[in-house]
Amino acid sequence: MSDADDDYVYDEDSGEWMPASELAAKKAAADTVEVRDAVGNILADGDSVTLIKDLTVKGAGQTLKQGTVIKSIRLTGDAQEIDCRFDGIKGLVLRAEFVRKR
Repeated sequence: MSDADDDYVYDEDSGEWMPASELAAKKAAADTVEVRDAVGNILADGDSVTLIKDLTVKGAGQTLKQGTVIKSIRLTGDAQEIDCRFDGIKGLVLRAEFVRKR
């Protein structure tokens, strides 16, 4: 679809008229949550991370040691939580402040 065929809509945030497709892309970008690790690196789905401190896992009776590698994380939509899998622990959710991107 070219810009000539696009409907123009009013963007209340900027106070400007813009193509509907451009406004939709702008809103989609605003809806994405930026998740950063302990040192400020941006995390994405599928990244591998390393724990920066020992963490006791509630309900599992297990402690994950510093330096443990967690592979293939998934973002949850929360800026501080990542969903991951680890042997013997189902539904593990870690706080981004305790991991570092590999």
